[in-house]
Amino acid sequence: MKHAGAGALDALCDLLESLRTRTALVERRPGIFYVKGKAFLHFHEDRAGLFADLQDGGDWRRLPVNGSDDRAKLLALVDRTQTRCLTSPGYRVGRERVRKSPL
Repeated sequence: MKHAGAGALDALCDLLESLRTRTALVERRPGIFYVKGKAFLHFHEDRAGLFADLQDGGDWRRLPVNGSDDRAKLLALVDRTQTRCLTSPGYRVGRERVRKSPL
């Protein structure tokens, strides 16, 4: 399964616009998002349709994004997952661990 090309990303333009409003997400290349410098979300295309790969608790989850219901589920999961990543004391940033403040 190949990464989504320009045509596939055009088909996802509404979803991508919604993702771009999430301030924790950084889009380094079209359709490839990072949280705190770590790969978080990207898209694939094949004959079966369009899919999102979402980093969730150290594992990648592949989710369909072909219809509005699929896309709404992805956005909800992105919101839950990015919040968990941002608040997790052990979430890795590059090669360092984010540590809890002693306060």
